[in-house]
Amino acid sequence: MYSRRDFGRTALAALAAGRALAAKLNSKVHGVQIGVQSYSFRDRGLDEAIQAIAECGLSECELFGGHVEPKGSREELKKWRLETPLDFFAGVRKKFDAAGINLYAYNLSFNDGFSDEEIDRGFEMAKAMGVKYITASSTLTAAKRVAPFADKHKMIVAMHGHSNIKDPNQFAKPESFAAAMALSPYFKVNLDIGHFYAAGYDPVAYLQEHHQDIIILHLKDRKRPENGANVPWGEGETPIKAVLDLLKQKKWPIPANIEYEYGKEGMDSVAEVKKCYEYCRKALA
Repeated sequence: MYSRRDFGRTALAALAAGRALAAKLNSKVHGVQIGVQSYSFRDRGLDEAIQAIAECGLSECELFGGHVEPKGSREELKKWRLETPLDFFAGVRKKFDAAGINLYAYNLSFNDGFSDEEIDRGFEMAKAMGVKYITASSTLTAAKRVAPFADKHKMIVAMHGHSNIKDPNQFAKPESFAAAMALSPYFKVNLDIGHFYAAGYDPVAYLQEHHQDIIILHLKDRKRPENGANVPWGEGETPIKAVLDLLKQKKWPIPANIEYEYGKEGMDSVAEVKKCYEYCRKALA
């Protein structure tokens, strides 16, 4: 039977072992920080996603809003955003810290349905989580409303692109990123190289020219023509290796985040993210 002293010693030893394990997480490969968009683990809740990230050996994360916000109606979600104590978001950060994972950015996708109060609160959430950046799958019309709040909070919002070049309100073309950055000095780019390639553009050339405005890269493999399929890495045409090589050669401090999106029902997201991470390591060898 354990005494209180024995229990305390055991608990402290377990805590120390957990910290030592967490401290070993380092997914920087030849100077290139490989991280993960937690959307890759959309098949599980926040705590399980953090565990999965650690199991994959990834030391940096861009947190998907769906891992934080509850599901519900539009009004329920609005109420949650405006009324949830900021301590809740500070607690989210503590979970990542305890796992030895750097929470780099919060992915909150402002859309045209957000109220001004929700936009403002989004920045407060991100600050409470201790992140320097927000990433957003947004629209140009929403970006126009977000701009003054980015200026107010002096916080960078990196716009995430997709591959729908037919809708002028979407971020897909280089011109759409330029239009956003003209709205605020705090607007930057979250370049998804798979989507950018599938939209018909060259992510290597764009990275060369605009690296100073790119805060985060998303890595995935896709095919052309426009809106070609997401596929397991190495089966598509996206120049993942060339992008990683460029980061390595130029020593640009831009995190390259794995975004596992080709999954089908029954596939193990942890196993697939591990494959993607190994692909990055081999590409950078």
